[in-house]
Amino acid sequence: MTNTAAELLSKIENKTACVGVVGMGYVGLPLAVAVFNAGYEVLGFDVDPKKIDCLNDGTPYLKHLGDDFSKEISVSDRFHASSDPEELKKADVVSLCVPTPLGKHNDPDLTFVLESTKTVANILRKGQLVVLESTTYPGTTRDEMLPILESSGLKHGVDFFLAYSPEREDPGRKTESTQSIPKLVGGLDETSGRIAHEFYGRVVKNAHLVSSSEVAESAKLLENIYRAVNIALVNEMKLILEKLDVDIWEVVEAAATKPFGFQAFYPGPGLGGHCIPIDPFYLTWKAKEVGMPTRFIELAGEVNQKMPGIVVDKVATALNDNGKSLYGAKVLVVGVAYKPDVDDIRETPAVFIIEDLLSRGAVVEYHDPHVPVFPKMRGHNVKLSSVLLDEETISNYDATLVVTNHASIDWDIIALNSTLTIDTRNALARCKEIRGRLVKA
Repeated sequence: MTNTAAELLSKIENKTACVGVVGMGYVGLPLAVAVFNAGYEVLGFDVDPKKIDCLNDGTPYLKHLGDDFSKEISVSDRFHASSDPEELKKADVVSLCVPTPLGKHNDPDLTFVLESTKTVANILRKGQLVVLESTTYPGTTRDEMLPILESSGLKHGVDFFLAYSPEREDPGRKTESTQSIPKLVGGLDETSGRIAHEFYGRVVKNAHLVSSSEVAESAKLLENIYRAVNIALVNEMKLILEKLDVDIWEVVEAAATKPFGFQAFYPGPGLGGHCIPIDPFYLTWKAKEVGMPTRFIELAGEVNQKMPGIVVDKVATALNDNGKSLYGAKVLVVGVAYKPDVDDIRETPAVFIIEDLLSRGAVVEYHDPHVPVFPKMRGHNVKLSSVLLDEETISNYDATLVVTNHASIDWDIIALNSTLTIDTRNALARCKEIRGRLVKA
């Protein structure tokens, strides 16, 4: 181990290291708080000045984390937020927590990773550890980031160190936190891996060191592809069982009584969130580069991507059975966040469903207690605001479509007052009485 590596390791062990977190969103902010709670000085960096202002004055901007989540760090001398890249020179550890979306043709879009890497390269100095946390394909850290960082004139493994440690955040989950979720760590070399492992081992309960950054990158993809494939499986089984007049929800619950060899996954209106709808395509793209087909993964993607359209077809059929046309029908979409009890609309199937309903001539409104105004999204601009949900208004709609089953929604109001409910989440199963027509989708 070089003197530079030993000095950095000593700072990490003594908790005198300054840690810079690039990207203060759904991943970066919880990480910054975890690092702060571990006793380190933290610099939160983001190009969005609004986030910086919120961080410095303690104003919450990620509702699912709670109003008090970042207040403690905002008043501490051990935390500072900035949009000035020069501030990152102070950091001994720099963690990149930036988005990795898809391009127009489902190809990886590394724009945020590459731009943030260039930002770090411009301020890179001896004795820094750089870690990528964004989900990506195997080889990104070594093949894409390393050349940019070494363009600074500094040499990896001697002057600076580079590793990959994938985020495992699950917004809204109450049973786990950044500190309690095990952290995978893989370095580009043995020294980088050891330094990164020592750092994360002091931040989270359990840090697991793997042999390379490629192993860590691949493991992250496998975690989410596993979920995507199994969700596609249960979605496809739902379509089959509907034809056989068998309730998929009861089938899943029955199968889940087996204490081994089965994990319950549930059907829905499509995939949402930043990981599961996107990550499989990062691997399929990389697989094509080495001439390997990914038929199984691509088929799962096809099944999941067609679910929003199937839901809209189900709405049209249900309305038709009630003697109404989808064209001109008033449809209330209940829940637009991609999962229950959060305000996160990234890749939400609700946006595709709403756009499809509108394109077919329906009059669409939505109710979501967590999303008062539908924000503009990449490639989407739904100009709607959440409407009131009460006994009087619910009866004015021709159909109520349940997309997200938030716990705070009064489901009995829907069950007792909606004339037609299309339920994609089995949300009304908790209601004792359903007066209108219920269609499971």
